[in-house]
Amino acid sequence: MAFVVSSGELATTGAGVLPAYAPATFRAQPWEYETIWRTQPQVRTVIGFIARNIAQLGVHVFRRISDTDRERLRDHPLAHLLDEPLPRMTQYRFIERIVSDRALYDNFYGIKLKLDGRLRILPVPPTLIRPYGGNWIAPEYYETAGGRQFGVDEVIHIHGYSPTDMTYGESPIESLRDLILESSEAAKSRAQMWKGGSRLTGVLVRPADAPEWEAKDRRRFREMWRTFSQGGGAEGGTPILEDGMDYKPVGFNPEQAQYIEARKLDREEVAAAYYIPPPLIGILDHATYSNIKEQHAHLYQDTLGPWTVDLQQEFAAQILPDLPDNRDVYCEFNVESKMRGDFESQAAAASTATGGPWMTRNEIRARNNLPRVEGGDELIVPLNVTEGGLASPRDTAPEPGDGAPKAGGLPRKKASGRPSTLGTFDSERDALESTLVAFTERQADALLTDAGAKADGDGADMPDLLALWAKGSEDRLAQLQALLSHHGYRLAQVGAWGVLDVYNPEAENWSAEVMLAWILAAAETHAAQHEEAGRAAVAKVQEEGGDGWREALQSAAAAWGSAAAARARTAATETRSFGGHDAASASGLTKKIWRTGGKNPRPSHRAQDGESVSLDDVFSNGLRWPGDGQGRTEELVNCNCELDYEEG
Repeated sequence: MAFVVSSGELATTGAGVLPAYAPATFRAQPWEYETIWRTQPQVRTVIGFIARNIAQLGVHVFRRISDTDRERLRDHPLAHLLDEPLPRMTQYRFIERIVSDRALYDNFYGIKLKLDGRLRILPVPPTLIRPYGGNWIAPEYYETAGGRQFGVDEVIHIHGYSPTDMTYGESPIESLRDLILESSEAAKSRAQMWKGGSRLTGVLVRPADAPEWEAKDRRRFREMWRTFSQGGGAEGGTPILEDGMDYKPVGFNPEQAQYIEARKLDREEVAAAYYIPPPLIGILDHATYSNIKEQHAHLYQDTLGPWTVDLQQEFAAQILPDLPDNRDVYCEFNVESKMRGDFESQAAAASTATGGPWMTRNEIRARNNLPRVEGGDELIVPLNVTEGGLASPRDTAPEPGDGAPKAGGLPRKKASGRPSTLGTFDSERDALESTLVAFTERQADALLTDAGAKADGDGADMPDLLALWAKGSEDRLAQLQALLSHHGYRLAQVGAWGVLDVYNPEAENWSAEVMLAWILAAAETHAAQHEEAGRAAVAKVQEEGGDGWREALQSAAAAWGSAAAARARTAATETRSFGGHDAASASGLTKKIWRTGGKNPRPSHRAQDGESVSLDDVFSNGLRWPGDGQGRTEELVNCNCELDYEEG
């Protein structure tokens, strides 16, 4: 472990400013690379693209605790060093310089400094430092342009591949040298052409039988033509060709010079040297929406992935050993934030990974560099997997032919037809009711078991029932939402097809997928309300206490089961009504009519039987449709009313 102790005086490193510094032992001339970067826009564009996209990722530091657990280290010396390599130097500028030096020279040099008791890194331009001595395996030391020598332990040297030795890398610019030279010469030629304005390079031809000119005529015509040509055809006026003279163009015109095509070719060749797909740097000749989207998805895997892995390993090999507390510590570029899909894709992947019977929550959290949570090592087996015989919680939706729910907010389209697996409203409602009641009873039994296990004997003190309840609350909510959204999607389709079969059999402009966002939100609301009903019942038992707490808890559990049946019927009416309303809107219907149903309807519902309002309006009881969750509770529970629709 070696440092340069500088105490703020960075000039003591001896890295003097000598732009032409390039030791004779270098195979290439580094200052040429600098000139190329300054003067060739295609090279600068490609290198800037790589450096900026990697620099904006950010670097996180972790400690590996086990194969399935790790901890984010925000106060570790490596995290502080990468956040501020030098005073007032940001992590972005530091990473940008490393990547830019690697891309341009295939070498990055940094001198380790000890400033105010902390390790710092001073990036040194490759034109100002070189490896010296040693052999083809490792140099003896490093020497700066100012003549200062540094030991191998005092310098960070990140380099690429060279076919001749292992002490430094060979710049990709070398493979582009001929192309860049050709491009430079072509640019000079084009500049001369544009400098001449509209004047074309060519010769004047006089007919063979034209009269001979005298000396004064030659001088007169020569001066006239010189004035015209030197003025670029703009200031010299229009030339007058005498005696049947003709102008014969010679050389390339601007169109033949293919200026734009040549610039594109240069950029494509430079991009190919750095393994970058052309559409990512603005060459869109063969680009489509799909292939650009796909290339962006693979940007941080195939294009920039090798760069990030290389830097992570170099930091671990050349910086981490010089820092304290480095056991099981490593760093990673935050590529995960760029690799994640949109919200719907992330939700689908996360629910499959954490909800299925093959991966625990702590395992998926470890993959995302998140710390473990209490109780996260147990597999969650969703209700649909245990009862429906399905392989994954993503199978809660029907098959694609049945209009499987996808991302909400999709544009409407023609539906493929009523799914053959849909039952009647009564059968689908009964399925929801039996499933929700069974789920509730199992959860209540589990609570009773846990509470009994916490107490010894009939006269034992009551345990902390609310703590027992809270222990499984998160899992219950997740399973409740999955259960309610699955059945709600089917019930909404039943309601929709009840309208479509009458007014729009071809289901033009309607798509079941569009309803999914609302159904998921409704399922979340019903799940939270059902969970709160159970918690409130338990809280009441906890508050009353006493020797009869066991019987009170059993009564509360039974009441929660009864509430589940009412909840299912209310949710079924709401989702069916919403589905019909959505289909009516897509079908161009403009009026809705309240139809009171059930054996003993509420007086308010009986009174509004036959009430008609516009499709976007609310009825006199404030509801948009029977079971509308935005209404008062007394207007919703056990409601069996329906809607009819009419055209304008």
